[in-house]
Amino acid sequence: MAESMKGLHRTARCAELGESYIGKTVCMMGWVQKSRNKGGLIFTDLRDRSGILQILFEEQECGSEVFEKASELKQEYVIAVEGEVRSRGKDSNAALSTGSIELVAKSLRILAEADTPPFPIEADSKTKEELRLKYRYLDLRRPDLAKKIMTRARLSQLIRHFLSEEGFLEIETPTLIKSTPEGARDFLVPSRLHRGAFYALPQSPQLLKQLLMVSGMDRYFQLARCYRDEDLRADRQPEFTQVDMELSFVDIEDVLEVNERLLKYIFKEVCNVDIALPLQRMTWDYAMNHYGSDKPDLRFDMPLIELTEAVKDCGFSVFSDCAKAGGTVKGILVKGQAEMPRKKLDSYVELVKGYHAKGLAWYGVHEDGTVKSSFAKFLSEEDAKRLVEASGLEKGDLLLLVSDVKKNVVWDSLGALRLVLGKELDLIDKTQWKFLWITEFPMFEYSEELGRYQAMHHPFTMPMEEDLHYLDTDLSKIRAKAYDIVLNGTELGGGSVRIHQSDVQEKMLEKLGFTPERANEQFGFLMQAFRYGVPPHAGLAYGLDRLAMWMVGAETIRDVIAFPKGKDGSDAMMDAPAEVFDPQQLLDLNIAVIAEEEKSE
Repeated sequence: MAESMKGLHRTARCAELGESYIGKTVCMMGWVQKSRNKGGLIFTDLRDRSGILQILFEEQECGSEVFEKASELKQEYVIAVEGEVRSRGKDSNAALSTGSIELVAKSLRILAEADTPPFPIEADSKTKEELRLKYRYLDLRRPDLAKKIMTRARLSQLIRHFLSEEGFLEIETPTLIKSTPEGARDFLVPSRLHRGAFYALPQSPQLLKQLLMVSGMDRYFQLARCYRDEDLRADRQPEFTQVDMELSFVDIEDVLEVNERLLKYIFKEVCNVDIALPLQRMTWDYAMNHYGSDKPDLRFDMPLIELTEAVKDCGFSVFSDCAKAGGTVKGILVKGQAEMPRKKLDSYVELVKGYHAKGLAWYGVHEDGTVKSSFAKFLSEEDAKRLVEASGLEKGDLLLLVSDVKKNVVWDSLGALRLVLGKELDLIDKTQWKFLWITEFPMFEYSEELGRYQAMHHPFTMPMEEDLHYLDTDLSKIRAKAYDIVLNGTELGGGSVRIHQSDVQEKMLEKLGFTPERANEQFGFLMQAFRYGVPPHAGLAYGLDRLAMWMVGAETIRDVIAFPKGKDGSDAMMDAPAEVFDPQQLLDLNIAVIAEEEKSE
């Protein structure tokens, strides 16, 4: 039977005890990690979020009644123990932060009994994630996972401290808002009071933080909850947290400068990493042409090599025809890999096909000077010489090539192949922290599916002033005053300078296919606000989960979220999403659930 803790007061958490407590009487509380009965002695490991402390029950010290109770302790029992802290002397355990001391028990209360858990509560669990997510409250007791959650909490506190010192106001924005097109699907919430109408959960506080600048709040931030109904991956969840900020009377340099100092501060405090400022910068065009990605991992080299000019007149028609049609031929030089087996090359062919490339060509030179290639027989001696010189190919090296009339296909396929090669050939220096600003993004990107241009970021991003004249001539040439912050190949966050002139905003929405009526229907509240004096403003948002994931060295953001969703977006612990069991709830919302068979009729 569980006992009361009345009259007891916990002295400290387990790992907060040290040698300074030797000789003192303390009261400790927590969970039983394990208990070992050695006859006249019982050794019990007490665990809380801070760590583990060894408790010694010795019958002559605690008495037969307490000793008998201690012999009944099982894993995950919740207990309170009073006793004296003593040195373990030569029996110290260097693996524990409290390994030089132990608590010699005088009294024991069992505050809660426990069933045997469905998996061991231990670090580096080998239990399948699906089971651990079902019992997430038990999973969070594991020391390694608990440490990650605590690190995230500290990170949040540091961010709040830094931004508050910089004059930012922490302001909450609503989570029931109007649905506006922002790229991903909205989660919709039906309104009971306004039948047939819906709220949306915010994908970001974008329009609201701009309105805060219109209101004169000057510098705003919040740790904002955001929601996107999209497919999941290792660094993506349907609900996540942004470190969201907006600043008035600033331009690009102001935003980048304060955020570089923020990154330097939090990485020093959390990871003890010294970040050199200013951070490296790279234009979007340069990043795509040299790395095939707008978030390149710079922990290893292996850039994409431009080969279009070198092969435009060669005898291999796949390359020459592509070049003459205005397409692109690029390659990756893989040093010392001329002997790469055909099976591995075939796997890379399949990889690039997944990015719509028609195939992957290769050209290697063995140490004896002989050539292995998928297309060398089509090349003249002069063709081969130009290719070797343009690529920097040497004996023992392998050149992998992709060509296509669409640059995006070449970029995407070789960019993905570069990352795979970096991992498989162990080229990535995991001790490095490579931060990078990507700037000068295209303002628009063409959608083949829609047959028109779309905003690459969002329709409130300011074009670069020198490109504004292209609004009436060539949308593809307009660069945005947008920027992303990248770490080791992961986009940590991004932002932009916003449009603050009504005429430019109206023109932008027009070019994106919005009629005045539709623009007013979806963004009328913003356009109305812009009539009353808008300061120049800009902002940026980080993914807090991604930041924390990198800081703790996790493989997935689920490790830094207390109660994450599984890979299919479901919550195994709460069994959500689930049917609504009370039909009246749906009637109140004027909603009917249509069965799958009814949909197909």
